[in-house]
Amino acid sequence: MTTEQPPAPATADEAGPYWYAADKQALLGRLRRIEGQVRGLHRMVEQDTYCIDVLTQISAATRALQAVAVGLLEGHIAHCVMEAGRDGSDPSAKVKEASDAIARLVRS
Repeated sequence: MTTEQPPAPATADEAGPYWYAADKQALLGRLRRIEGQVRGLHRMVEQDTYCIDVLTQISAATRALQAVAVGLLEGHIAHCVMEAGRDGSDPSAKVKEASDAIARLVRS
């Protein structure tokens, strides 16, 4: 009789649950609200809304996406980088991932 080994926990390099799994519904809710904002922008343009009003709403949607990104970066540092340090591996790869993500956000 053989016994099966439980699957190994997922890492950042594998598909599976990540640190935000506990807050996944809240994150999805925020993204749905942002999606609604973008659909609203589409309607504004269809309805020939004044350009400054459209730009104001674009700015609000952009800030909302940036807030989600900052939250994900904070979580990456607090969980993924710290976990790499706790498990004895070199956290420098996780720090590099965060630095690269910050650079992409700053450029956008």
